[in-house]
Amino acid sequence: MKTVIEDKIGEEAFNYVSNFAELDNNENLVISSTNSFNITNSSKNFKSIINFTKVNNLRYINQFFIDVNSKLEFDGLYIGLAETIAGRQVRKQKKYPKFIAKIIFIFEFIFLRVFPKVSGLKKIYFFVTRGRNRLISKAELLGRLIFCGFSIVEFKTFNNKLYFIVKKTGQPIENQKPSYGLLYTMPRVGKNGKMIGVYKFRTMHPYSEFLHSYILEKNGYAASGKPADDFRLTPWGKFLRKYWLDELPQLLNVLKGDLKLVGIRPVGLRYLQDIPEDLRVMRAKHKPGCIPPYVAFNKSSSVESVLNAEREYLIQKNKNPYFTDTICFFSAIWNILIKKKRSA
Repeated sequence: MKTVIEDKIGEEAFNYVSNFAELDNNENLVISSTNSFNITNSSKNFKSIINFTKVNNLRYINQFFIDVNSKLEFDGLYIGLAETIAGRQVRKQKKYPKFIAKIIFIFEFIFLRVFPKVSGLKKIYFFVTRGRNRLISKAELLGRLIFCGFSIVEFKTFNNKLYFIVKKTGQPIENQKPSYGLLYTMPRVGKNGKMIGVYKFRTMHPYSEFLHSYILEKNGYAASGKPADDFRLTPWGKFLRKYWLDELPQLLNVLKGDLKLVGIRPVGLRYLQDIPEDLRVMRAKHKPGCIPPYVAFNKSSSVESVLNAEREYLIQKNKNPYFTDTICFFSAIWNILIKKKRSA
């Protein structure tokens, strides 16, 4: 078996996988398949399931992951591999001149990445490819695994392929629907702790929302106030964020009455845990806004600076409830247009 697997994935990758699971142990299932029949047809559960076929060639990725989950013991390992978007780019650049590789990749990105996620075009993609050779980002791959009930143990790249080691720690998530489209609805905490859906243009890869806690636990916050070393962000997402363009759909929330133009930031439950208790109590009494206080006060976007600005804003708001937002609104516009205040 060792010779067969080494021929398929290489010695380095074989040794890496072998550190986590004995490939010749009958308590572990080793396959190379796009079909989960060999997994679900077994009468027993396994300590580890290892699949040496790329995730890119699975037609129903989530269903395959869910089937693996169902046949693993609790804390059992699932080991697999995928060619990420970054890995595909490197492979094309090695095979073709740089300019040609870029053109080929653009067409591949549209057909293999965009088509599978657009209603109508999805049917064309599956008819032509039968679901094989799909483009998938590292963030989407790991986010899908978490969505399907796994926790990330480790991942590493060999020969432009990402090998992942994940552990079954629960059942697939049922109460949160993954997002795909250009317009993304974020679950955020509103006034009095009510959960609201805040609209933004997508700046991250699909399934990135399921990686949020993992990124924070692994890397913490950067000086910008955002999660550090965040590989979930797309190249075009950085541009949209820098010029606040991703925030424009929040005007729909203003029309709905979920947000106002100026106010504390609408944050998620995970971020809320990092806010001091006294400030959480103050925040709960107010409706969040599109323009946060740190922009109006021209402060940095670090976590400490943002929270200090919110505290200062709420104190001013309680003293002067009628004019504070107006003053902050025009101060923010001045800072963005004249002082070139940019988002992180």
